Amino acid sequence: MAQLTAGVGCSHVPAIGIAMDQGITEQPYWVPAFEGFEFSRKWMKDNKPDVIFLVYNDHCTAFDASCIPTFALGCAAEYHPADEGWGPRPVPVVKGHQRLSSHIAQSVILDEFDLTIMNEMEVDHGLTVPMSIMFGEIAQDDDWPCLVVPLCVNVVQYPPPTGNRCFQLGKAIRRAIDSYDEDLNVMIFGTGGMSHQLQAERAGLINADWDKRFLDMMTEDPIAASQITHEEYLRETGSEGIEMVMWHVMRGALNDKVTEVHRHYHVPASNTAVGHIILENHE
Repeated sequence: MAQLTAGVGCSHVPAIGIAMDQGITEQPYWVPAFEGFEFSRKWMKDNKPDVIFLVYNDHCTAFDASCIPTFALGCAAEYHPADEGWGPRPVPVVKGHQRLSSHIAQSVILDEFDLTIMNEMEVDHGLTVPMSIMFGEIAQDDDWPCLVVPLCVNVVQYPPPTGNRCFQLGKAIRRAIDSYDEDLNVMIFGTGGMSHQLQAERAGLINADWDKRFLDMMTEDPIAASQITHEEYLRETGSEGIEMVMWHVMRGALNDKVTEVHRHYHVPASNTAVGHIILENHE
């Protein structure tokens, strides 16, 4: 049977990917941000999964205002990096696990969560930056070290799903993974955030105290975290801070009790707070 072993929360700041792609991670501006991922890369190498279930949001590449599904599950054999305006990132094509994707789709939909099934989908920095953060630089002609099942969540167009809805979806995904009949080591990533606003009068907003409390709640009190309202996210973390609802999918899929093995928080990176946490399931 498949086993969900750990969860990763991670910002997907596009400038992080650009810094890696341009080979400037050792510049003084970037050193503190990347130092916090040194442990993560070693841990990932030592605990390499067979599959990552990766929760992220599209940034108007696979979807636009004509069609924005609340939850879109990738069921394709592969996902090519999208051209977000300056060409696709020079990273490998993301390979999917179609059989696991199909199983999760059937299980979750019959568990009464409506998903959009994507049999073809490009993926943007929301997905590829967390992969780069956790695995390091990988040549475009090589393969990522594991397969990926992507779940795209709408946090771009009102209304996004609530934290509680995402948390409960995570529990349904866990039930699906637990019922899969192949021996697989599966990890789940929740990406996006942390506090940031990209436009209008509050552009550049970062709320480090709130962010750090949120990380505490991810480990210690995920149910309370799942009850945070849209209004609080917007007020305390800026218009783009709503991306953190995707972390609740990750946390809902884990055990009630987890072990926090690593945490990293750094500001700023391209006017954005960078947050990261690794949680392992208790036996």
